[in-house]
Amino acid sequence: MTTATTRLSKRARREQLLDTALTIVRAQGADGLTLLTLAEAAGVSRPVVYDHFGTRPGLLLALYQRLDERHRAASAQALREAAPTPGEIARVLSTAYFVCATDMPEWNAVSAALKGNPEMEAVEREMLNNYADLMATALLPHSVLTPEALRLRCVGALGAAEAISVELNRGRATADDAVTALTELIVGGTGTGRSATDG
Repeated sequence: MTTATTRLSKRARREQLLDTALTIVRAQGADGLTLLTLAEAAGVSRPVVYDHFGTRPGLLLALYQRLDERHRAASAQALREAAPTPGEIARVLSTAYFVCATDMPEWNAVSAALKGNPEMEAVEREMLNNYADLMATALLPHSVLTPEALRLRCVGALGAAEAISVELNRGRATADDAVTALTELIVGGTGTGRSATDG
């Protein structure tokens, strides 16, 4: 049943819909999120939801990108507050990466729901590029590598992070183990010339 709604700008309405979608996924999993359940939960008509997202995959992709934006913003904030040393930067980056696996279960739920979606590959590639850029920018002042070589190594570290994340999600590693392993890989592989235990 649709109820009368407050008039919001298109951007504000989209944010409200994504907030509501996230609440649904947290409570019911990604299977519980459809355009219809979102419209009902948000108190809007179905055409409003269709206008913003078009299809269920479109809605899931928008939610996945929203989660990524929040994750990168939190990572950037943590980097601003970190001590400017290679070990601390690597530790902050590693901790932020694994937050998705431990503190954002909706991330994995939405990702799983999008498996096989052709648009998802492009979105994941863009996310990888953005995070590699974030890492490389933070580490560049401490690395003897060229920017291009450093970024490529950051891409490699993210591949390792994905593999470690699988182990974490399967219960074969703790969050602390995962952070320590990735921190050491980042410091050891990005030309900073220092151990992660050096700070």
